[in-house]
Amino acid sequence: MRTLVVVSAGLTVPSSTRLLADRLAAAVGGQTPVAVSVVELRDLAGDIANNFVTGFASPRLASALSTVAGADGLIAVTPIFTASYSGLFKSFFDVLDQEALAGKPVLIAATGGTARHSLALEHALRPMFTYLRAVVAPTAVYAASEDWASSGSDDLAHRIARAAGELAELMEGRPPVAPSAEETVIPFAQQLAALRPPPKE
Repeated sequence: MRTLVVVSAGLTVPSSTRLLADRLAAAVGGQTPVAVSVVELRDLAGDIANNFVTGFASPRLASALSTVAGADGLIAVTPIFTASYSGLFKSFFDVLDQEALAGKPVLIAATGGTARHSLALEHALRPMFTYLRAVVAPTAVYAASEDWASSGSDDLAHRIARAAGELAELMEGRPPVAPSAEETVIPFAQQLAALRPPPKE
């Protein structure tokens, strides 16, 4: 059975970031048999900071880093702060060995208060994991506050299922099927529309 590690950078309890991470992991498990481990960065914040100062990882942090390095697949989820990933999220991957993610399938996801921050997945998270030579799933999942309401739940569920399927295929060694033009162009147009100021009345 393949190992799937979930890295969640949510700061609150309960956390929408952790909720999204759990839904993604469950969806991957529905596609292929996996043993899931969760790395909750909130619990490692002090250890990560001390690693920067001392150059040594605590046993707890070392265990988390080893878990990520040994995974067959990774789900990485962060809240979006100031139009980018959180500092805690970035700091964890800064102390991870730069070879640890080489060739590893990764699904990236994020949460935020508004859909206007969804492009952070493409201009912040995807480049970082590409730099670390991970194999990033084509579909990234962003969940804004309105996505948790009933009106947005169907669209979010569709995006979760598609991304989970892509990660499962990558973990099984098969290239994922690229999303259709309708699935990529239309959501991107919606993202751009969200960035435009409302019309004057």
